Amino acid sequence: MSFLGKLFGRKEKESLDKGLEKTKDGFLTKISKAVAGKSTVDDAILDDLEDALITSDVGVDTTLAVINRIQERVERDKYLSTNELNHILKEEIEFTLKDSPEVKEIDFDLSKHTKPYVLLVVGVNGVGKTTTIGKLASQYKKAGNKVVLGAADTFRAAAVDQLTIWSERIDVPIVKQPMGSDPASVAFDTVQSAVSKNADIAIIDTAGRLHNKIHLMEELSKIKRVIQKVIPDAPHEVLLVLDGSTGQNALEQAKQFTQATNVTSLAITKLDGTAKGGVVLAIAHQLKIPVKYIGVGEKVEDLLLFNKHEFVDSLFSLNN
Repeated sequence: MSFLGKLFGRKEKESLDKGLEKTKDGFLTKISKAVAGKSTVDDAILDDLEDALITSDVGVDTTLAVINRIQERVERDKYLSTNELNHILKEEIEFTLKDSPEVKEIDFDLSKHTKPYVLLVVGVNGVGKTTTIGKLASQYKKAGNKVVLGAADTFRAAAVDQLTIWSERIDVPIVKQPMGSDPASVAFDTVQSAVSKNADIAIIDTAGRLHNKIHLMEELSKIKRVIQKVIPDAPHEVLLVLDGSTGQNALEQAKQFTQATNVTSLAITKLDGTAKGGVVLAIAHQLKIPVKYIGVGEKVEDLLLFNKHEFVDSLFSLNN
């Protein structure tokens, strides 16, 4: 049975709209101020628009790409009404994202993959990494998969405790060792346990200490080496979790992690509690790695598949 991750039905769209309220309100307010009292788009409006995008954490590179394209339209069309600006801005942001890789659907049917499918999750402390793992584990189990969790973030007792709570809540086994144990040893035991249990997927939490990038690189490389002794082509996916509420810091973390390890997908969390959701656009535009999930709330189902069109549409939708 193929169990596909939900695309954007009404329920998902409502969650996305609600999750982006703070970002949307700030973003649209700044645009409204930029065009107040003016009928046509001129250089002053474009300058204000540039400021609005940058202060919404859309990022300098992405903002300049969008503004340059709007400038071209102004020069070509000569008379561009401010009433059209929202629609034009929405179009140009979507165009800017057209080449960014995107996951069209999440297939929770793992039968076509090597068993177990090994998902390595990385990210600094406090980004919502453990919660994201719990939500993913819940969704994979709901789809009928046997899941094993690995608590390889052994430098933080809270991380192991939190993952243990999730394992109990959703009733999936967890592999853990005492605090301070070798993370690679926990990862190795997790994969071995998943094999012995004939599990479909092993999701392994790892420590993220960017203050020493070389150490992080060595640690992740060691984890890969030891799990490949059990499954030669593992890990099958390396998911980097970023905290959207940190704005441009999230983009900087992404750049550092992609230098330290081969990140294959991204999850951006905590978008419901911030006005900095524009950073998702910056990350999607600048990194050649697909943003796979976005977190827009506390519930398991609030971990949504990222869809560029729906995200931009929600950003520009007016409140009822």
